[in-house]
Amino acid sequence: MNKTEKPYIAAGGVLIVLFFLWTVLIQCVDVAPAGVNGTNIGFAGLNTWFHQLTGVHLEFYVMTDWLSIIPFLVCIGFGALGAFQLVSRKSLFKVDADIILLGAYYIIVIMAFLLFNVITINYRPILIDGKMEGSYPSSTTLLVLSVMPTLILQAGRRVANASLRIAISGITVLFILFMVGGRIIAGVHWLSDIIGGVLLSIGLFLIYKGLVGKIRR
Repeated sequence: MNKTEKPYIAAGGVLIVLFFLWTVLIQCVDVAPAGVNGTNIGFAGLNTWFHQLTGVHLEFYVMTDWLSIIPFLVCIGFGALGAFQLVSRKSLFKVDADIILLGAYYIIVIMAFLLFNVITINYRPILIDGKMEGSYPSSTTLLVLSVMPTLILQAGRRVANASLRIAISGITVLFILFMVGGRIIAGVHWLSDIIGGVLLSIGLFLIYKGLVGKIRR
C-alpha cells in the first residue's frame, strides 16, 4: 500500500474506534434523567448546557430534513452511472473499480443510517410531532458527511473542466456546512449526537478515500 494511502485508512480506523468508545461513554458518563419525559442522557451537563445555549429552531430542522434527500440523490446518481457502465460494457469486471467500491461504501453508510434509526441510544431533546424519537448519532450528519465528500472526490476524477470542479466542490462544502450547522442550531439533537455522527461518518469516508487511492494505482 502506498504511503499516501495509509494515513487515510489509519485515521479512519481511529475515528471509528473513537466512535464506538464515544458510544460507550455516552451510556456511562454523567448519565442523568435530563431528557424529554425524564429519559436518561449521557454527558448530561454538557448536553443540557449546549441545548440551552442554542435553543430550538424548528425551521432549520424542517429545512435540513427536506434537504437530506440530496445525499440520497447523489447515491442514486452514482448507482445509475455504475448501472450504465455495466450495461454498456456488458461485464461487471469492466465497471470502474472505484464505482464498485463506492456502491459498497454507500450500502455500508445506508445500513448504518437504518441501524441507528432502529437502535435507540439517546432520545431527542424535544418531541417531534408529539412523539419521542431516537437521536444518536445524528443520522442527517452521518448521511451528509459520509456521502457528500464522495461527490467532491469523484468530481475531481471525472470532471475535466477545472472551473466546474471548483464550483462542485465549493457548493458541496457550503451544503455540508449548512446541513451540519443547521442540525446543531435546530436543537433537535444533543451535542453528543452530532459528535457521534461526525466521528462515524468522517471515519468511514477516510477509509473509503484511502481504498480509492489504492484502487486507482
